[in-house]
Amino acid sequence: MLILSFEYILIATGLLLLISAFASKLANKFGVPALLLFLLIGMLAGSDGIGGLHFDNYEIAKTIGDLALLFILFTGGLETKWKSIQPILIQGLILSTLGVTLTMFFLGSFAWFMLGSFSSVMVGFDGINWVEGLLLGAIISSTDAAAVFSVLKSSNLSLKGNLQPLLELESGSNDPMAVLLTIALVNIVNTGNISLLDLSISLLLQLAIGIIGGYGFGLLINWTINSIKLNTQGLYPVITIGQVLLTYGMITFLGGNGFLGVYVAGIVLGNSNFIYKNSIVDFYDGISWLMQIGMFLLLGLLVFPSQLVAVAPVAVIIALFLMFVARPLSVMIGLAMSSYNVSERFFISWVGLRGAVPIILAIRPIAVGIPDAITLFNVVFFIVLISVSVQGFSLGFTARWLKLQNDG
Repeated sequence: MLILSFEYILIATGLLLLISAFASKLANKFGVPALLLFLLIGMLAGSDGIGGLHFDNYEIAKTIGDLALLFILFTGGLETKWKSIQPILIQGLILSTLGVTLTMFFLGSFAWFMLGSFSSVMVGFDGINWVEGLLLGAIISSTDAAAVFSVLKSSNLSLKGNLQPLLELESGSNDPMAVLLTIALVNIVNTGNISLLDLSISLLLQLAIGIIGGYGFGLLINWTINSIKLNTQGLYPVITIGQVLLTYGMITFLGGNGFLGVYVAGIVLGNSNFIYKNSIVDFYDGISWLMQIGMFLLLGLLVFPSQLVAVAPVAVIIALFLMFVARPLSVMIGLAMSSYNVSERFFISWVGLRGAVPIILAIRPIAVGIPDAITLFNVVFFIVLISVSVQGFSLGFTARWLKLQNDG
């Protein structure tokens, strides 16, 4: 194991960021999901890879992951265009709330059965109960905006109708629901206090405070940018960073979901007029990419590939169930009253790529000391790898096969 000096850490970080940035260009050229390359680079640099960098501090990873998720969600809201999502707003919100909940239930129940069945062949693992299965389902329940956006872009897909806005809205807005469910279930597993009434009230309260607070802070950020008169343009992004952190902190302090709050604040700000808008949006695009690359590299370092072998058989089965049963069922039920046909619904279900958020959320059970949490983390990591690899590479083919790609 290498003993890292400060200079070595800086050199390693700089090289990894540069390699990842260049890898994204390669990914766009060949239609490879960029985040898959970021993960692989992190794994190669880790203690089981050629880099030999040892990192297993889950507390630090959780803190950095939460910070990264905060800015990724704010940027996602900032780049959401109200005019494009307005026609499919109801369908998108159904998928990002009911769809996430159904995916959690279907996948969690199946994972509970499978991990119990395979526990005898997994050394040091005694299986999980149903609530822990639901926790695994909640962690993996949301699709990844960064993955969806990058794959749609690199595949040069031009989809018919309102498919693309719906996919972008769902992937950008379903993370807060997954975070809510995960935090609630972590508390239940950790304390043993199970009350559906208390859980429902808590979720509704966090949603209400998050939405109202996010809307209010979004207006406040917009007013501040337009009202304050600074001599230096470069300070305006600094002001917004402070207000994003304040938004998350205040909403969380008041009992709401801070992640949902910053996402809503981003939507409000992004659809308002304010000075230096283009430069601020470009700044957050860069911040979002930095956070995504940094998190995938860190998560790649955090996983030990040698530990994935033990969970590979059950993780593959769970991943296949997610792709071909849990996600399609959730989409079919969620869009049952919509005008989307069967082919469109199947494609929507296939664009259910998992990414950084499930892996970040999978750190939470480890951080609070839940038994067998590292096994769950490895299962989640493996599922993300399979999802990004199989679904990411096949999106273009699937759209053409279902005749959902614009000819022009």
